[in-house]
Amino acid sequence: MKVAITGSSGLIGTALAASLRADGHQVVRLVRRPPRGPDEVRWDPRAADAGDPAVDGAGACVHLAGAGVGDHRWTRRYKAEIRASRVLATRALATALAARPKGQGPRVLIAASAIGWYGDTGGREVAEDAPAGKGFLARVVQDWEAAADPARQAGIRVAHLRSGLVLGKGGGVLARLAMPARFGLLPRFGDGSQVMSWISLTDQIRAIRFLLEADGASGSFNLTAPNPVTNSELTAALHKAFGRPDFSWLRVPEPVLRLGLGEMSSELLTSARVLPARLAQAGFVFEYPKVAAALTAELKR
Repeated sequence: MKVAITGSSGLIGTALAASLRADGHQVVRLVRRPPRGPDEVRWDPRAADAGDPAVDGAGACVHLAGAGVGDHRWTRRYKAEIRASRVLATRALATALAARPKGQGPRVLIAASAIGWYGDTGGREVAEDAPAGKGFLARVVQDWEAAADPARQAGIRVAHLRSGLVLGKGGGVLARLAMPARFGLLPRFGDGSQVMSWISLTDQIRAIRFLLEADGASGSFNLTAPNPVTNSELTAALHKAFGRPDFSWLRVPEPVLRLGLGEMSSELLTSARVLPARLAQAGFVFEYPKVAAALTAELKR
C-alpha cells in the first residue's frame, strides 16, 4: 500500500515510515520545505498556493504534523501556533482529500489527536465516550478532530489518535526525562500523585498500523496503555531502568512549576486516567501494557 504521511520527521512519523517500509509499503512524505528525495512531496497547508497534495495512488494518509506542545512556553503567540498547526492544517488536508475525484485519493485518513480532549479528570477513569474537558488543550483537540469533517463527509474513513505520553528513545517526553533520570536526579512534579496516561512508541506504531488496516475502524481511539501510572511511579520506573536510586523526596513544587513554565505546566500536573477501551474492543493487544517493561525495551533501542 502507498501511504502519505505528514509530520514524518518527528518521533512517531519517523518510526511509522520505517515500519511501513520494512514491510514493503511505499511511503510518501508530505513536507513543508523543498523536497530532498524522491519519496518527498512539498505541501504547506498554510501557503496561499497550497493546492492539493500529490497523493495519487495512496490508499491512506496519516496526518501527524503539529507544533510541539512542550517545546516552548505557552505565550499567546505560541498558543496560536499550536492551534493553527493542528486545526488549520487538518482542515486544509481534509478539504483537499475530499475534493479529489472518487477513487483517486486515500480511502482512510488517520489523524493525530491527543488525550488533552479530556482535560484534568482528577485521576478518574475515562474512555472515548467521555465528554470533552475544559481548558486550552481540550478546546484545541475538539476543534482539531472536527477539522477532519470534510474528509468524513466525503466518505473517507477517519480515525483520530488520542495519544497519551509516547515513550520512545530519542524524542518526545522520554528524551526530556531520561537525562536527569540517568543521574538519579529526575524529580517528582508537584506531589507526584497525578495520573499520567502513556504508551510505548512500539505500541503507538502498532496501533496506528492496526487502525490503518482495520476496515470500519473510525472515530476516536485512545492510544494509551491499559495501565496508567502516577508521576511518582513513572519517575521511580525511570530511575530503576537506569539502575539509579530513587529519591522520593526530590520534587519540584507545583507553585515553582507554574512560575517557571506558566500555563504549559498543566502538561505535567494534569491528572487523567485514560483507558484504550475502543482499541481493546477492536481486538488490539498491547506488547507493553506495563510501564517498567516498556521503558526497558524502548531505552534499549
